[in-house]
Amino acid sequence: MKIFHKYSKDLFDGSTLHFAKSIALVMFVGGTLCSCADFLEIDLPNNQLTTEDIFDDYTTAEAALLNTYIQLRDVVLLTGTDTGLGITLGLYSDELDLYSVTSQSSQQFYINTILPTNSSIAPLWNGSYNVIYNLNTLIERVGNSDFTEDQKNQLIGESLFLRGLVHFYLVNLFGEIPYIKTTDFEENDDVIKQSRDTVYGFVIEDLQMAEQLLLGSTLANKNRIGNKAVGALLARVYLYDNQYDLAAQNASKLIDGSTYSLENNLNAVFLSGSLETIWQFATNLPGSNTLEARSLIFTSTPPPNYALTNDLVASFDPQDGRRLAWIKTVVDSVSIYYHSFKYKENQNTGATLENSVILRLSEQYLIRAEARLRLGHVQGALSDLNVIRERAGLTPVSMTDPADLEGLILIERQHEFFTEFGHRFFDLKRTGVIDEVLDMKKEGWDSTDKLFPLPDQELLINPNLRPQNVGYE
Repeated sequence: MKIFHKYSKDLFDGSTLHFAKSIALVMFVGGTLCSCADFLEIDLPNNQLTTEDIFDDYTTAEAALLNTYIQLRDVVLLTGTDTGLGITLGLYSDELDLYSVTSQSSQQFYINTILPTNSSIAPLWNGSYNVIYNLNTLIERVGNSDFTEDQKNQLIGESLFLRGLVHFYLVNLFGEIPYIKTTDFEENDDVIKQSRDTVYGFVIEDLQMAEQLLLGSTLANKNRIGNKAVGALLARVYLYDNQYDLAAQNASKLIDGSTYSLENNLNAVFLSGSLETIWQFATNLPGSNTLEARSLIFTSTPPPNYALTNDLVASFDPQDGRRLAWIKTVVDSVSIYYHSFKYKENQNTGATLENSVILRLSEQYLIRAEARLRLGHVQGALSDLNVIRERAGLTPVSMTDPADLEGLILIERQHEFFTEFGHRFFDLKRTGVIDEVLDMKKEGWDSTDKLFPLPDQELLINPNLRPQNVGYE
């Protein structure tokens, strides 16, 4: 797909949150848009695209939306590269050991000495708000377009989901943040941080609206957001927000429905056609596979970049099928190393075999198990937990002590979601055990490390974002 585009003056004046008065869709019509055909086969008009052109035509507006998926897959937050949360938070918590000596940024995450000037912090912040800004442009322009109601509902519903998703990760990484809902530069020029509760309220509001808009969607494509994917994220957000009834209710809709089912074969969980995948990223080219596999698999020793920690590997029961299927051992004459082997294809294949999975059914079982436990439904929690254990080839448990069961759920989440988008770090933090766990495992861990620092440049441009997070002043 060939496109031509023109750039106006810089969209942002030094900061993603310091919006310039000139509005342009640089990220929409820039270089990364050329990968959109892998989400949906689209031929864009063979002429220069302006902002107005994009929203005159549903096909190009849809391509602009698909570009935000590509940004998340390839650049920020959910990318399987070393800038994504899977690797960054794997190093920051207790999942990955660092062997590369060339990245000062990764070293700071690994030894928990990140600074506001860390070279990964500003791109993480700015890249996320770039995505949000583009989504807000979509929501506003599509809402005022002449598209059919179904077309509007699809594009706006997906955009609201993604806006909620990005803010959800930002608030869990940085604490108080601005929740940006508009492209109006006068409103955004001097935004202020909002409390965690306020941000969560807006996330839930966006997701609930997206769920309604996508209720009648006929899109049958796991590479795109549909109503059920919204429900899956809502279940997670409700769990994190201690709304356990709603977490259990949303998880139950997915568990009890007929759309998804757990794969009995653990080697099939991350394949493109997995029965339990709720949302996955399409790849950039036919035959390409995941960035996670390219980043995490190694075949020679010592590892060139990262390896799973020995503590993580040792925590698995030897009979755990996940240990056998999802962890690969690499040995030399004196040492043993391990890498994540959830994704097994780190080269191109004749057809794409694996996609990066963001939401899957097993999480819903563990969400419901934890929610039920918090609500006092111990037997229901045990039932859900044992579904995951038995799928892994482990013996069912029958404990009734809530504290013991809570600890086992946390362990099962560790074994189910290692190196997946920071689940482990967020779980330790939200359950209040992060200091206890990482004090023992991480030299230099401090309680204030639970939050990332705000980028220095952002605080200089917009003093309303002060104060800096505690521990980084």
